[in-house]
Amino acid sequence: MNYEARMFGRDEQLAIAGEGEGRSRRRWWIIGGLIAVAVLVAAWFAFASGAADGEKAAAGGTPGEGGGRQLPVVSVAVPGRQEIDRVITGTGSLAARREMPVGVAGEGGEVTRVLVEPGDWVAAGQVLATVDRSVQTQTAQSQAASIRVAQADLELAQAELERAKQLVGRGFISKADVDRRTATRDAAAARVRVAQAQHSETAARNRRLDIRSPAAGLVLTRAVEPGQIVSSGSGTLFRVAQGGQFEMRVQLSEADLQRVPVGARAEVTPVGTSERFAGQVWQVSPVIDPQTRQGIARVALTYNKALRPGGFASANIHSGGQVAPMLPQSAIQSDTKGNFVYVLNAKDEAERRPITTGDVSDAGVAITSGLNGTERVVLTAGAFLNPGQKVKPNLIKQQQR
Repeated sequence: MNYEARMFGRDEQLAIAGEGEGRSRRRWWIIGGLIAVAVLVAAWFAFASGAADGEKAAAGGTPGEGGGRQLPVVSVAVPGRQEIDRVITGTGSLAARREMPVGVAGEGGEVTRVLVEPGDWVAAGQVLATVDRSVQTQTAQSQAASIRVAQADLELAQAELERAKQLVGRGFISKADVDRRTATRDAAAARVRVAQAQHSETAARNRRLDIRSPAAGLVLTRAVEPGQIVSSGSGTLFRVAQGGQFEMRVQLSEADLQRVPVGARAEVTPVGTSERFAGQVWQVSPVIDPQTRQGIARVALTYNKALRPGGFASANIHSGGQVAPMLPQSAIQSDTKGNFVYVLNAKDEAERRPITTGDVSDAGVAITSGLNGTERVVLTAGAFLNPGQKVKPNLIKQQQR
């Protein structure tokens, strides 16, 4: 009996403990449900608040009025219109404007003296080198003696003719004798002229033995030394720059060559120096090299020691100007439709404006069409804007160059 009572009491205790544990579990489930409901309510309120803010923003709400969004600040400028100097750059070589090759004009022979050096200035007809003429001098002296002999014969023939004319009237000499003496006198006069012509020819040949400068200028090269045997086949012995005038032969593309007028001013900078030399385009090539598709603009330069024919140089050719707006490269955008910029309307909204660009220089890019210069143009951040987007402009005063 006592054993059964104890067993019944233990079962009752277990039943009471299980009932308490079940109530505890139900309590935790209720608490979890309440928390979930609170989370859902909070999420609903957050969603409703965001939707309301979106409606306000869509309705044109501004910062400070509950919109919650700040407008992007962009730099803008009014470019205006300015005089833009069109500059075409190119490279090329320096040369004498008129280079005169000087060689042997006569028979040639052994060079006895060379009288000039490269870099010397010479006058027109000045002797640059002399050739041995000992044989030619003797020939000239012989011909000079022949002239004197012929003149003596002429004088004798003339005297005999005059005496014959005095005697023909007295009947001592016939008219035929006078005619013969007249013919003798004429033949003697002809021999004098022949001797004189031969002597003049020899003198001219002797003068051509001197190698002379054909015009005044600057000696560029010398390729002869005393003792050297030269002839008409020896080639060029000296090179002379006529008047000391130099030029630069600027290599330009076919498109640039079309824009270079004769008379355009230019600035030439030889390699190895920062000094610039003023020049002027005096000739534009009438042909284009079919291989390189380039032509040559020839820039005339005055003499300077720093200008050396054969050297390399760069040139800036000022081919004229134009009046147009100018913008920095950062303001110009490009896509498949072409070049464009963003301008702001009266409501500070971005508008796409197609443009045509011109010359590009260190100062910026010239705008040949699409802008009149009075627009507010976005200078930076154009790549992040969309047409119609509202922005806050920061006006920057653009420097006029």
